[in-house]
Amino acid sequence: MRENAAVPCRCHVTRRDLLRWSALVAAAPLVACSDQDEPVARATAAATTAGVDPRTVSPVNLELVTLTETSAVITWYTGIPGTDDGTKRMLPKPADGQISYGTSPSRLTMTAHDKGGLTPYHYVELTGLEPGQTYYYRAASAGKPATPTPLPLVNGNAAGTAAPASADSPFTFTTPQPPPGRHLFSIALCNDLHLGETVAGLVGGTSITGISQAPGLPRYPEIMLEGLVAEATARGADHLLAAGDISSEAAPTDVTRARTLLDRFGTYRQDYFVARGNHDRAHAGAAYAGCGTGEWQGDDCFRDDFFGGSAPTYFSHDLHGLHVVGLDTYDKAGNGGDAGGMSAAQQSWLAADLKAHRDQPTIVFGHHPLVVEGTPFGGGASSMLDATQATQLLATYASTPGVFLHHAGHTHRNHRTVSPAAPGVVLQEVSAAKEYPGGFSLLRVHAGGYALNFYKSRTDLAREWSERSRQELAGLWPQFSLGASVSDRNSVTARDLSGLKPA
Repeated sequence: MRENAAVPCRCHVTRRDLLRWSALVAAAPLVACSDQDEPVARATAAATTAGVDPRTVSPVNLELVTLTETSAVITWYTGIPGTDDGTKRMLPKPADGQISYGTSPSRLTMTAHDKGGLTPYHYVELTGLEPGQTYYYRAASAGKPATPTPLPLVNGNAAGTAAPASADSPFTFTTPQPPPGRHLFSIALCNDLHLGETVAGLVGGTSITGISQAPGLPRYPEIMLEGLVAEATARGADHLLAAGDISSEAAPTDVTRARTLLDRFGTYRQDYFVARGNHDRAHAGAAYAGCGTGEWQGDDCFRDDFFGGSAPTYFSHDLHGLHVVGLDTYDKAGNGGDAGGMSAAQQSWLAADLKAHRDQPTIVFGHHPLVVEGTPFGGGASSMLDATQATQLLATYASTPGVFLHHAGHTHRNHRTVSPAAPGVVLQEVSAAKEYPGGFSLLRVHAGGYALNFYKSRTDLAREWSERSRQELAGLWPQFSLGASVSDRNSVTARDLSGLKPA
C-alpha cells in the first residue's frame, strides 16, 4: 500500500506515526537470536543424525500459522548465531526440522518433519488431528528448541493459543470444531500483490529503510504471486478473489504480468476476480500514454486490462448461489495516499445490488477496510474507506441479512473485526501476498457455516523471501502483520448457507 512514488510507504504515515515507530525501533530488539540450552546428549544425537553442528544453529521465529479442525501449519527459521545478512537477521543455516506433539504435555509421542530435508525455512504440517482437541508441541532443529516470534507490542502469542506455563513447557493449541454441514466449495482471498515493486517496507522521512530481494534472485512480487497460485490450487481453492493493489503503480507491463500470473489459476471472471486498490489508480505520464483515459485522472491501464476500457470497475457475480460483490474503493481522484472512496454512481449501484439480493448469502471484497482498530503502528482514517461511506455501508449490511463477510487488504495485516454496527458480518483483513507473512486466506464454505484459514505460500523462494522481508520496519513488522492472535488468521463461524450448491 505504498502511498505514492515520491514517498513510498506501507500505510498512511503521519508525523506522530513516524515518531512512534522511531521510539518502538529504539526500544525493541531487532531480531531474536538467542538460544536455549539443551542437554548435551540430545544436541549431540541430533547433530549426528542430521549432520549439523548444534553450536552453529539458532532456531527462532516459531509461528503457529494455520489451525484447522484437523491440521496445523507451524513454521520457523534457523540461522547462524552472531551473524548479520545486512538486514539485522542471522545468516540462514540449513538444518533438520521436527515437531514432537501429543495430547498430554508429558507425552509428546507423535512426530512430524520438514518434508524437504535440511533447510533454514521450516514448514511442518500436522495432519490427522481431532477436532476440539488440545495438543501440546515442541519444535526443534539440531536438537535445539525453536523460540517464538516475539509479539510484545500487541500482547500476542505467535506460537499457540496459550502461552506455555514455563520456559520448559510445550506450546499448546486447541483445534476448532468444523463448520456444520458438508463442505461445498473454497475461495482463496488475497490482496496487495504489488507487481513491479522492488523495495518492500519503505517508510518515507525516517532512517528506516526497506528490504530488497537478495542479488541474483527473481523479483519478489512474482515469486510470491506464483507461490500463492500454486498453494491456493494445492489447497483446493475453487475460486480466487484479489482485493486490490494488484500492481505497484499500474504500469502497463506490471498489470499485464499480474494478469498472466493470475491466469495460471484459471479463467478470469469465472475462476478468479480482481478489485482495484489505490496503487492501481490511473496515472499520468509517458509510461501510461498507451492506455485509455481514466475517469478521474491520467490513463487507466488497470481498467484496460481487467475491465475492458469503459466498463465499470465494480461488479457482482454469483458463484454456486453465493453472491460476490467486488468494490472499487479508489473510485475517485487522488495520489493514492489518502482514504479510499467510492463514486456516487458506485454507491447507488451498490445499494441497489445489495437490496436486490437482500437475503442471498453474500460476500463483499474491496481494497480498503471499513474499520481499522487501534494499533501501535498507526492506522486511522487514511487506512480505510472514507469514514462516512464506511458508516453508511455498515448500516446497509445491518439491513441486508445475506451479507456475512467483507474481505479487505490495504493494511497488510491479518485482523478479524466484528463491528457493533453490523454484528452479523465478519470484517477480515488479509495480510499482503507480496511480503511476510506472504500468503492468502482460504474461505471454506459449508452448508452450516464457514472457516477462514491463513496459509503462507510455501515454495522454496516464497519461504525465503517471506523470512527475509519480516525484517521490514527494523524487524518490528511481524508484530503488526502476522495477527496478534491465532483467531486473527484462523476462525470458524456458524451460518446457514444451506441454499448454496457444491462446486
